[in-house]
Amino acid sequence: MSEALIMDTDASLLLGVEHEQKQQEELYQQLLLQTMGKLQSDSPPSKVIRPQPGLCVKTSSVSDKKKVFLNICQSQTVPPPPHLSQEALVELLESEDPTSYRVPMSLGEPHTEVDNSSQGCTVYDVVINDEFFQKCEKDTLFQQFLIAVSLEGLENKYSLELSRDIKILKNRKFMGSIAEQNIRTKSKPIIQEIDSKESLTLPSAAKCPEFTLLVEPPSGKAEHLIAEILLPGVSSARSVVLDLGEDRLVLIARPSLFHLDIFFPVLIDQENSVAQYNTNTQTLTVTMPVVSL
Repeated sequence: MSEALIMDTDASLLLGVEHEQKQQEELYQQLLLQTMGKLQSDSPPSKVIRPQPGLCVKTSSVSDKKKVFLNICQSQTVPPPPHLSQEALVELLESEDPTSYRVPMSLGEPHTEVDNSSQGCTVYDVVINDEFFQKCEKDTLFQQFLIAVSLEGLENKYSLELSRDIKILKNRKFMGSIAEQNIRTKSKPIIQEIDSKESLTLPSAAKCPEFTLLVEPPSGKAEHLIAEILLPGVSSARSVVLDLGEDRLVLIARPSLFHLDIFFPVLIDQENSVAQYNTNTQTLTVTMPVVSL
């Protein structure tokens, strides 16, 4: 039985197979230096966007019953989620893990506004891809799904508990004002599985796991990097968070078990990378195509 997920590391990096060739040795040395923190990468580039209005949702905080509004906005800068038909969405919602489908979104900081009753309220701006927003606008089921994942996203990021008793305001597309947002211009990792009730904080007791990094083919031009990470004590893929960037792999295994952060001296194809977690051997295998330059 295997589950999708990803990664971890050890100070002893093993590259290649039995043949110690110059190309593999150079790659080994670079990865070793990066694992030891001697090589640094530049911060991901970002840009400021001004989202366009979409729809306004009224809800409330469970703890104090105060009014909360969601300005669900749209921008072509935010990448769209993978294609999903209505039939596939129904199957997803009926599955054991509906959170496995990720909708890229930018969640803005809370800001205080005044509603129509001249009372103070808290407003959050949620920005999604404009084409996906239009799809949700035309389909009630997709719209309900979008609102649900927006509420969950805000709860996870800001440690909130929001009521599911919501109301879509028909006569206005946003509450108060819509602030500019600063978003990453590099695409976010495709392979990622996060427990919906846990925040992405680094466990202080986490340690580096053992792992092997292989280059395929063993000689000649590298076509794939394959990471095999041993995660003893991790019983399910849902306990692992994987963030796979263009030249970086970050893994956190909960609760407070493992943490791995490694940079690659080559660029990898994020969207076509594949991760599988074998619950029997407790081994995570990540296969990453190398981008040809």
